[in-house]
Amino acid sequence: MSSKHTLDCSNLLCPMPVIRTQNALKELNEGDTLEVICTDPGTLSDIPTWCRINQQEVLSTEEVDNQIIFYIKKTAN
Repeated sequence: MSSKHTLDCSNLLCPMPVIRTQNALKELNEGDTLEVICTDPGTLSDIPTWCRINQQEVLSTEEVDNQIIFYIKKTAN
């Protein structure tokens, strides 16, 4: 999957990836997709939980090498 918007949260520990994801999504239009690259294993539960609470859609999650990559569709403001 690809996205024209990418947020690199590599080497950041929670809650920073969640906070940066929230801030990045604020700048996007509804329907845009954000690729979020993380290395903290805690994001596997934290980012999907935040998305569910805030009515954003996790399209997919990939684990590649030591990275966790989320594709999040902005569905609400």
